[in-house]
Amino acid sequence: MIPTIGLGPWLSGDPEARGRTAKTVDEALQSAGFLLVTGHGIDPALRTGIRDAARGFFRLPAAAKEPYAVEVGGRGWLGPGAEANAYAEGTESPPDLKESLSFAAEEPTGDPEVDAEWFLPNAWPAEAPELRPLVETYLARMRTLSDVLLELLAGALGEPLDFFTRHTGHPTWGFNINWYPGTEVVGEPEPGQFRIGPHTDFGTVTLLDRQHGKGGLQVFTDEGGWEDAPYDPAAFTVNIGDLMARWTGDRWRSGRHRVLPPPADAPAEELMSLVYFYECDPGTRVESLPAPTGRVAYEPVDSHTYLRSKLDAINVG
Repeated sequence: MIPTIGLGPWLSGDPEARGRTAKTVDEALQSAGFLLVTGHGIDPALRTGIRDAARGFFRLPAAAKEPYAVEVGGRGWLGPGAEANAYAEGTESPPDLKESLSFAAEEPTGDPEVDAEWFLPNAWPAEAPELRPLVETYLARMRTLSDVLLELLAGALGEPLDFFTRHTGHPTWGFNINWYPGTEVVGEPEPGQFRIGPHTDFGTVTLLDRQHGKGGLQVFTDEGGWEDAPYDPAAFTVNIGDLMARWTGDRWRSGRHRVLPPPADAPAEELMSLVYFYECDPGTRVESLPAPTGRVAYEPVDSHTYLRSKLDAINVG
């Protein structure tokens, strides 16, 4: 079961309310690795504005978008065929049926080697000038909300509230605007082809603002297999990634999910998701929490060596 968590009780300061919220989070993340989160304070009009601006770019001819083309992990346009997320699980699959505008952390740390890999300037399409101010406003709010969620996660583990945020002084993050057009754009899906293939995310937490559709998000649990994810237009869908699962010693599940292809009975369905991937500071040593909290003692890893290996795995290019 994927519960809805209202942030109000957690932010209220009432110890009993905070304790109930933390307990619900802990239980949910042991099962599916997913939550719905309300009370986040992000204006729906901001999300609508980003979608409207991005849609204008995505509907341009390919030749107009090509100057912004990048590979996975880059900043720009990920065109058709650029990505196959199932490869992160070691599963060969056709490329994902989507296009993305991809942005990432760009404020330099002052370390030339780190900055050259993780903090490069973003590419803002001149054809959609209204996109940049909207996205930059959204990103600032996502960063703040992500740290609130990391404090909640620390509380759910019985750790000091800064257990994770002490490692987010200058974090990396990624932001994808994923466009899932209908078959008139992507063609008929091949066998085993999805809008996004089955995978887990790689970092600490992912904050997803999504649209409801038949060709939408599904979540995997051991109990129920693949099931449609619950939807609430007021909520963010939040899941933890592989680094967080390792950090908790597999107490929590890295949420496995996929996005279905355009449905046969609604082939023109178009969806757009805003996906914010929050990570941590480069060079963070991720070490499993010991028992009884943790259940598996993984070898410690450098956070960004790990993240780079995962990004490379899904890059079709």
